[in-house]
Amino acid sequence: MIRCYIGLGSNLADPAAQLRSALGQIRNVPQTTLVSCSDFYASAPVGPGEQPDYVNAVACLETALSPEALLDALQAIENLHGRKRTLRWGARTLDLDILLYGNQQLDTARLQVPHPRMAERNFVLEPLAELSPELTMPDGTSLRTLLAQCPPNRLHRL
Repeated sequence: MIRCYIGLGSNLADPAAQLRSALGQIRNVPQTTLVSCSDFYASAPVGPGEQPDYVNAVACLETALSPEALLDALQAIENLHGRKRTLRWGARTLDLDILLYGNQQLDTARLQVPHPRMAERNFVLEPLAELSPELTMPDGTSLRTLLAQCPPNRLHRL
């Protein structure tokens, strides 16, 4: 089993309910156990145009799935929530991102791990630190260092 961290986000159609529902569906992913989930956080949107604020969280999973199989399962959950991939960084009902997959570094056509922009996003780093404050990235950088360098984004715990 590999320990991995998943970022959850939503800013449409009752975002907190979207995250609660997604967590329930993650519990049903084969060969995968939901270990824990951070509190929910509200954050300003990152992306084009006027958008509602986001609700974000991070979940810790143990999985025997490959990174690509886990990505397929997460995208299937997004699709069940009506996710439309029309505008990059646009408003969405549900976004599930693989942030970390063990200590692996992956760069394929479908998946980059660690998530390529997580170091710039306090709405990822703060909930991740809630779950694993002593975490070290695959390149050796501590989560505390990333947090200290991360720009603010109207983040607050719900």
